[in-house]
Amino acid sequence: MATNATSAPVVSRPLKPGIYAPIPTFFLPGSEDLDLASLESHTVRLAKAGVSPLLAGSMGEGPHLTHAERISLIKTVRRALDNAGFKQMPIIAGTGTGSTRETIELCREAAQAGADYVIVIASGYFAGVLAGNKAALKAFWAEVAEESPIPVLIYNYPDATGGIDLDSDLIIELAQECPNLVGVKLTCGNVGKLTRICATVSNASFSSVYPRKKADASFLVFGGYSDFLVSSTFANGHGAITGLANVAPAAVAKLFELAQTTLNDCSRLPEAQSLQGVVARADYTIAKASIAGTKALLETLYGYGGRPRKPLPPVDSQSAEALWEHPDVRTLVAVERGLHDQ
Repeated sequence: MATNATSAPVVSRPLKPGIYAPIPTFFLPGSEDLDLASLESHTVRLAKAGVSPLLAGSMGEGPHLTHAERISLIKTVRRALDNAGFKQMPIIAGTGTGSTRETIELCREAAQAGADYVIVIASGYFAGVLAGNKAALKAFWAEVAEESPIPVLIYNYPDATGGIDLDSDLIIELAQECPNLVGVKLTCGNVGKLTRICATVSNASFSSVYPRKKADASFLVFGGYSDFLVSSTFANGHGAITGLANVAPAAVAKLFELAQTTLNDCSRLPEAQSLQGVVARADYTIAKASIAGTKALLETLYGYGGRPRKPLPPVDSQSAEALWEHPDVRTLVAVERGLHDQ
């Protein structure tokens, strides 16, 4: 912790390998105003399981939030984490918008509000122009990284961007050329892409040849799902930013811990593979129900969750019940509850 003579102490919160959850944004019934009390409870619940928050991402319905609402989320979560004893836990904030200019503006606002890192997705509105234009895509993240006052992660999610899908060559070039970039989230689910990127950025020489702007940072590669955590660990990946961690934070965190352990103790591999199977099946089932399904499960499990903001539709009661009773979900919930009882 460093202290500036004219300001409050500055807490260093390194971005570490592990599990991060894209936190849903909760809304009050009827008004769609922010439900900040549920946000506080949920974030602290996850923090106790060792899962760090990502705010206003896809699961957080970032495109449906105003700037002021995104800032309110950041301030609320920073206060909740600090009050609960998690002052060292970093906050990642989603700041991708329609234009480069507004994205940079939101990066600055997020930093002032207390975010430690931002994650940036390209807008899919003009995907027909951007998807095949490597130079334009590269210029977007390079400019945002250059202008953002806090480190930036690349967010690659073709399903949310009209098919814009960064290849491994472009991501590696950005990692080499932009010292304020500190990672990538691969919600494309492409394990081969993850392997190729890690072969470069996880090499021991990378950080010395291409140092980050932030002294205690490196370039980390996260999967966007929990269903290949064991595989990504053996490819020198760094964990996952996964919506499933909202439903079963202890189970997903345990899987990451087991996967790391197997690197030095292969006798634990069968245990890791077994838990990976449980997590992978549940991740596949719940992901198909999207944001509304995750919120419905949280409502059943913890008494909060609610509906997405319009125009996203909620799940109907019959579908919500079927999701809750699905054997993949029931198995995961049993594992999660068992970990809490230990």
